[in-house]
Amino acid sequence: MKRLLVAALLCSMASLGFAQKTTTVTTTTKTFNGKDTVTTVKTTTTTERKHHSEKSSGFNFGVTFSRFDLGLTTLIDNGSFTLSPKNDFLSYRSWKSSNVGFDLLQFGYRFSPNFKIYLSGGFDWTLIRLRKDITIQRDAPTLTYVNDSIHFSKNRFSSTYLRIPLSFEFRSKEDSKGKRFRFIVGPEAGLLLGGRVKQISAERGKQKFDDDYHFAKMRYGAFTRIGYGSMGLFAKYYLNDMFENSPAQEGLKNFAFGLTFGF
Repeated sequence: MKRLLVAALLCSMASLGFAQKTTTVTTTTKTFNGKDTVTTVKTTTTTERKHHSEKSSGFNFGVTFSRFDLGLTTLIDNGSFTLSPKNDFLSYRSWKSSNVGFDLLQFGYRFSPNFKIYLSGGFDWTLIRLRKDITIQRDAPTLTYVNDSIHFSKNRFSSTYLRIPLSFEFRSKEDSKGKRFRFIVGPEAGLLLGGRVKQISAERGKQKFDDDYHFAKMRYGAFTRIGYGSMGLFAKYYLNDMFENSPAQEGLKNFAFGLTFGF
């Protein structure tokens, strides 16, 4: 996961385009026979950024690496940021529970230079750092855990989704720097790819356990992004419950917010 994040950040940083600028320098020299000789020298000087041309309308489709989200995730228990007693086993470290995601495919239509709609596809991870020394059980009829007698230096409970957002993007004209203000809003669907418990302890070392852990097979919600240039802020809220076929977790939902890169 760490390697994937580093690669994603490097790709987003390398997305800027550059063009070379050629300058012609002319010099005049005087020869001994009284005639002037003109010498032309071409030199290549500093680079400058390409500005995107303004396109009025049209379809677009292709592979992309964009909308890289890096933020925090928060559990909302029936409208409260405080977990109820039946969900207290999911108590988590707020500053170490994160949401990461990015888009890899995009299909859309540009109505004007200032408005476009596009459907994209990518991946999204919710990584919850549990406080308590528990192990959430695989293949259980409901979301079930057992208390452990050892201490975990890391006890992470995570889910991976294929995310499919539909974006409505409003943007300003390019300024003198070739940048825009952008506001994006829309619905998002997600298909569960899997869940995982990752634990690290002195007694057992590093352990990973994969299962669906009753995460919702399909989730749906809404998102918004606002930014300038290639960087901004995002927020996502999922309308359905995080877990299914587990009555004790009814009403437990997920909210994420943070930074986004690569509009």
